[in-house]
Amino acid sequence: MPRRLLPWIVAALVPVCCLAGIALVSTAEAPARAGEPDSWALLLIGVALSVPVATALVILRERPGNRVGWIMLVGPAPTAIAFVLESASLAAAGRDGSAAAAVLATLGMSLWPTLYLWPTALAFVFPTGRPLSARWRAVLAATFAAAAVVTVGMNIGDRVAYIGDLTPANPMYVEADGVRRAYFVLFWVAWAIMLGGLIAALVSVVVRYRRARGVERLQLKWFAWGAALIPLALMLCGLSALVVRGGVLDWMVVATVLGGGTALSAAVGVAITRHGLYEIDRLVNRTVVYTLVTALLAGGFALVTVAVGVLAGRGSAWATAAATLTVAVAFRPVRARTQSLVDRRIARDRYEGLRRVRAFEDALRRGDAEPEAIQQALAEALADPGAELLLHLPEGGGHVDVQGRPRETPSDGRAVTPVRLRGEEVGRLVHHPRLRERPDTLRSVLVAAALPIELARLRAEVRVHLAEVEASRARIVRAGDEERRRLERDLHDGAQQRLVGLGLALRRIQRSLPAEARVLVPALDQAVGEVGHAITDLRSIAAGLRPARLDDGLAAALDDLARAAPVPVEVDVDMGEGDLAPPVEVAAYYTVCEALTNAAKHARASRVDVSARRRDGALLVRVRDDGVGGARPGAGSGLTGIADRVGAHGGRLRVDSLPGAGTLVEVVIPCGS
Repeated sequence: MPRRLLPWIVAALVPVCCLAGIALVSTAEAPARAGEPDSWALLLIGVALSVPVATALVILRERPGNRVGWIMLVGPAPTAIAFVLESASLAAAGRDGSAAAAVLATLGMSLWPTLYLWPTALAFVFPTGRPLSARWRAVLAATFAAAAVVTVGMNIGDRVAYIGDLTPANPMYVEADGVRRAYFVLFWVAWAIMLGGLIAALVSVVVRYRRARGVERLQLKWFAWGAALIPLALMLCGLSALVVRGGVLDWMVVATVLGGGTALSAAVGVAITRHGLYEIDRLVNRTVVYTLVTALLAGGFALVTVAVGVLAGRGSAWATAAATLTVAVAFRPVRARTQSLVDRRIARDRYEGLRRVRAFEDALRRGDAEPEAIQQALAEALADPGAELLLHLPEGGGHVDVQGRPRETPSDGRAVTPVRLRGEEVGRLVHHPRLRERPDTLRSVLVAAALPIELARLRAEVRVHLAEVEASRARIVRAGDEERRRLERDLHDGAQQRLVGLGLALRRIQRSLPAEARVLVPALDQAVGEVGHAITDLRSIAAGLRPARLDDGLAAALDDLARAAPVPVEVDVDMGEGDLAPPVEVAAYYTVCEALTNAAKHARASRVDVSARRRDGALLVRVRDDGVGGARPGAGSGLTGIADRVGAHGGRLRVDSLPGAGTLVEVVIPCGS
C-alpha cells in the first residue's frame, strides 16, 4: 500500500461509519427509536466527527508524518465505531434481536469515553508532537490504560442495556461477587485516573505555554480557545450520570463534546498550518466579550420578564415586549463597557496602547501636540522605543520620515507593517519583530492612529514640496547669476575689447592724417569720445550684473555702497572666518542696495545704519534708517524683489516700519557655518 494513501484510507473509516449508522437508525422501529434524535441531528453528528479527520488530512498534506495530524485522524474512529454499533443495536432491537442488540448497545456505549482521549492526547503533545518529558509520557499512558479499564468495566458492569425506551438484559454482565467488588474498585479508580489525566493534560498545556515563546505560544493560545468547550461537556456528562440517564441531557452532552471537538479541530488546523495564526488574541477577546454580554443580557431579559410579569400579570405580552426593548437598548452600552473591562483585564497592552493613542489625539485637537509627534506616541503605545514611522508620498514619491526627509525601508531585521486609511497605504511602521506576536494590539493601535498619521503625512508632503520649490528657486537664482557672469565676461572679453581696439585704430588714423586732412581731427576726436562713452556704459552694465567689488568680499562692496550713497551710511560688517557663497553675497548686496535706495528716495532719511553678521550658520543683514517709515513689503516692487531673492536661498525678510519711526529691513539667509 502506498504510504501516501494510508491517511486517506484511515480517514474514510469515520464518514463510512457515520453514514452506515444513519442508514441503520432509519430502519429502526419504535420503541427502540424513542428518545433518539432525528436523521438530520445524526447527520450533524457525522459531520462533527468528520471535521477532525478533514483537518488532519490538511495537516498531513502540508506536514506528512506530523503526530498531531495522526492523532486527529485516528482519534474520532472509536467514536464513529460506537455510533455505528449503537445504530445497529437500534435496528436489531426492532427485529426481535434483543440479545444481539443489547451487546451492540453496550459495546457502543462503552466506547463513548474515547471522545475525551484524542483531545487529551493532543493536550499532552501539542504542538511539537512530543510530551514535555518522560514523566508526562507516563501520565499519558496511564490515562489511556485507565480508559481501557473503564471501557471493559462498562461492558460487564451494567445489568441492562439502554436502547431507546427498551432495557434488555446485558449478556456480558458478570454477577460473581468477587468480580463485582473488583469491578467496582477498578472502575472508579480508572475513572479517577482518567479525570486526573484530563487535569494533567490541562497542566501540561499551562506549563508548555509558560515555557513557549513566539509562534509556539500563539499555537497554544489557539489550542486553549478550541478546547474551552470540553470542560463544559465534562460537567454535563457528570450531571447526566448522577441525575438522569438518557433523554435530552445525554444528547446535550454529545452535542457539546462534538462541538468542542469541532472547535478544537479548527483551532489545531489554524495553529499547525499557521493560516490566521496571529488572529487568536482578537478571537479570544471577542469570545469573552460576547459570552459575557450574552450572559448579562439574558439575565436582564429574565429579570425584566419576571418583574413586568408580576406587575402586569403572568403570561402578559407586555413582559416580553419590555424585556426585548430593554435588551435592545442596553446592547451597545453593555457591549462597550464589557469590551473596556475585558481589554483592561485580559488585553492590558491593547487597552494601554489605545488609551495612549486617544490621549495623543485629544492633545492634537487641543493644539498641545504636533502631528509629527505621532511616531513617539506609537513607540510608547506599543512599548517599542525603536519604532520608526515612514510616511508614504503619493505618485511614486517613496517614503519620508516625520520630518519630511527621504528614507528607505530598513533591512536590519526589523518587521514592517503597513498603515492604511480607507484602503490606501499612508505609511509604514518599522518595529521590533516581537510585536507580531501581539497582532491584535498592533493592528488596533495602527487603526486608531491612522488619522494622526495621515495628518503627519500631509505635513511631510508639504515640507517636501516646499523644499523642492526652494531648491528650484535657488537653482533659478544660481542660473541667473551664472548667466550674468557669462554676459559680464562676454562684454569684457568681446564687445569692450573690440571697442577699445576701435578707439586705438581711430587714434592711429588721426595721427597718420596728412596736413590737408586735418579738418577731420575734430570728427575723429568725437568718434573716439563716443567709443569711450560706450566702453564706460558697458562697464556700468557689467558692474550691474555682478558688482566687481564683491570680488574683494561683501565688506568691501558695502563700503563702496556707503561712499556712493546720497545720505550718510554707517557700515558694520563681521563675517567671521571663511568666505560666503557667491549667491549669498549677491543677495545680501542687492538687499542693502534696495534698502539704501528706498531710504534716500522714499523715506527722506538723514542717516542709515547697515550691519551684516554671520551667526549660527546664517547671515543676518540689517538696514535701519531714521526716515518717515510706513514701508510695506507688498507696496513696492523693490521689497518684493528682495523677498523673492532671499526666499530663493531659504531665507526670510522682515520689515518693521511704523509711520514716523523709521524703517528696519532685516534678512536672514542660511549660509552654512
